[in-house]
Amino acid sequence: MPRASAAEAAETARRILEAATAHFAEYGAAAASVDDIARAAGVTRGAVYHHYASKPGLFAAVAAAQQQLIADAIIAATDGQDADAALRSGSHAFLDAITRGAAARVLLVEGPAVLSWAEWRRTDAEGAVMHLRDGLREVGIEPRLLGAMTAALSGAMNELALWLSEHPADDAARTHAHRSLDLILDSIIPA
Repeated sequence: MPRASAAEAAETARRILEAATAHFAEYGAAAASVDDIARAAGVTRGAVYHHYASKPGLFAAVAAAQQQLIADAIIAATDGQDADAALRSGSHAFLDAITRGAAARVLLVEGPAVLSWAEWRRTDAEGAVMHLRDGLREVGIEPRLLGAMTAALSGAMNELALWLSEHPADDAARTHAHRSLDLILDSIIPA
């Protein structure tokens, strides 16, 4: 039997990742079944393991893809803006991106347990938190407070995302979350 082309292999990996994202978001990592993921992707269980080696490896790939989607949203929202506007736009873009689709459950609920707390913190620090830290530095947060301010704002936004996840179709909740974020940012961004 001929081997799949690189394009076919990439398409198979993408379909598996897409199916896994949906399953991890709906069932959680522990309850998600590799057999069900394979079936949803239209592949064999062996194909899943060929592309991702293990269920935790598949989860890590899903988490990395979600991190990248959020980082892309932040970059798109802040392109060409001055530091103050970029911090505000990027923070709101984060909140919208992480509460769209699977990101909040995968990254904030399942991620620390599946990846380990240390690994989750490392991947978060390389993604949205890195952009947040840069944004806080650029608005003039003093260096000795930069770590603490990054942790505080990141934590607040993660909690807003979790709260919004409990109110998925509530437009008023989304408005209140963004207004609350503005109030926090108003206290951070120097006048």
